[in-house]
Amino acid sequence: MEEWVGLKWHDYVTRQAMGEFPEYAVHLKDEARTLGVLFRAMGGDPALSLVTAEPRHFQIRRKFLQKLAGTHRKFELAWRDEESLRLPDRLALFPSRKVNRELYLWLAALASLGEINHHSWLKGNQAMVQQLLERWPGLEPMYQRLVKHTLRWRPAPESLPGTEGKREAAIRQALIHPGSVDDLPDALTDPWPVVLWLYPVLGRGKLKGQIIGDDNTMSKSGGLAKKRKRRRAERVDAFDKDQGLMLFRLESLFSWSEFIPIDRAGDDSEEEDADAVADDMDMISVSQDRREASSAIKFDLDLPSEENDDLHLGPGIHLPEWDWRRQDYREKFCCLQPLLSKDAVASPLPEHLNRSAQTLRRQFSALKPLRQWERRQMEGEELDLDACLERMVQHKRGIGEVDQKLFRQCKQNQRDLACLVLTDISLSTDTYINNHQRVIDIARDGLQLLSEALTASRDPFALFAFSSRRRDHIRFHHIKSFEEQYNDTTRGRIQALEPGYYTRMGAAIRQSIKLLQARPEHQKILLLLTDGKPNDLDLYEGRYGVEDTRMAVQEAHKAGLTPFCVTIDEEANEYLPYVFGSTNFVVIKDPTQLPGQLPKLYMNLTR
Repeated sequence: MEEWVGLKWHDYVTRQAMGEFPEYAVHLKDEARTLGVLFRAMGGDPALSLVTAEPRHFQIRRKFLQKLAGTHRKFELAWRDEESLRLPDRLALFPSRKVNRELYLWLAALASLGEINHHSWLKGNQAMVQQLLERWPGLEPMYQRLVKHTLRWRPAPESLPGTEGKREAAIRQALIHPGSVDDLPDALTDPWPVVLWLYPVLGRGKLKGQIIGDDNTMSKSGGLAKKRKRRRAERVDAFDKDQGLMLFRLESLFSWSEFIPIDRAGDDSEEEDADAVADDMDMISVSQDRREASSAIKFDLDLPSEENDDLHLGPGIHLPEWDWRRQDYREKFCCLQPLLSKDAVASPLPEHLNRSAQTLRRQFSALKPLRQWERRQMEGEELDLDACLERMVQHKRGIGEVDQKLFRQCKQNQRDLACLVLTDISLSTDTYINNHQRVIDIARDGLQLLSEALTASRDPFALFAFSSRRRDHIRFHHIKSFEEQYNDTTRGRIQALEPGYYTRMGAAIRQSIKLLQARPEHQKILLLLTDGKPNDLDLYEGRYGVEDTRMAVQEAHKAGLTPFCVTIDEEANEYLPYVFGSTNFVVIKDPTQLPGQLPKLYMNLTR
């Protein structure tokens, strides 16, 4: 009973202290698509992803009830960097669902102008508001409504002591008349967050001015100042190989090497902000017997030995990679290694696919080249009787010019196209989608059925799979070339595919482009099967990988190819329209439907 009363009391006090309106709450997940369209339509960077913002710590003057409930210490505020736009996960500040939604729209519109380019956070936001209203005057009524509700939400200047009240009055003036305030009075506390403005990137602290609202910053005249935060420390022993077993499930994107404390070479990694990392820690652990020489060890234990690895088909192929920061290619930056599974055993089509395969063969056999007679030819295999009769009638009557095309010829109606199927077999495909099947199992079945269909249609096709472990080891698995026949050997190679490593898409796509360019067919299709975003252990994570993949897709278009992506990633709508275009990808919501849907997608592409 006491526990129940305590919980009810806590909920009541928290609701009263928060001062929000949960019945009018608007959630980011419900507005994400609208915000994305608005952001890009207003000129925002199309490569940015929309994610929830991390809470920022503020040292504001709180009321007694807020202190009692422990609220108003953290706030989710809007900010953006070069990779993402971050917005609050939920907005319930105002007693109107419409106005809460308009706050999302306003923040997305403001962020479309870019990051704050002024040295002062205060002046920069005012300038951005002015620029946005000048460019889009139709936003003025919405902005005025938001200002009206925001001023009601903020504390009254007269309720604050001394310089804090003056500072609050200045903020209100800046909201009502953007550009009218140059600086804010100094105060010992942080002011209430300005929910209509963008905030600097967390941990960067590159903007001068006040009101940054971070856990390790405070308001100072002339700019940012870091606090000297005291932390607890503990002495720990270095990692001991005999400490015990390390148990985990290989369903994440990370290999087992990620869980072992060994220093790896970081030639392709960004410099870590040690201060920012340390500032986020309450306790720092120090090892006393870590040797300096260990940092020189290059960690390659997550790769198989040469004896246990697949067969290498010649030397590695060096390929370029697009660096979006430099806006230029890094020539011969990646090394792609063609591989052939040495454990593959020739095997028939899996029994559970036989019925589906029979149906597909029957459907796709209608697409195979057929022998058709072409009438009224100048030469051919035999006389065209209809043409001969018409010529005799014309000759007897003496009407018109006598037709000399008296033969017919049998020709095959050839489909002038070729298809290369590129399959992602990174470690994420080891994830179970139900109690019996993994993503890789579904991908194998899809490749088997698609191959059966393409064999029936007699369209030339090739099959390859890829994964990666940094830029110097991109694994390109040979399953079937254009010249090889689809048979039990190919089926065995498909069944031998196993998940591993990461997803460096750009290099695999570029190699596929080279193979397709060598084909004589007029129409060339590059079909990519994947379950997630481009990623790797180094800088390829995030926007770098997305931009490189996008550039590789553009190279495919320039080469006259038709790239198309099939994915089961639920978040693909956030980045695939930017990478492949709005019409060149499809998301399979139910992964179990992939094997049956893949041949249908191919048929639609080739009609």
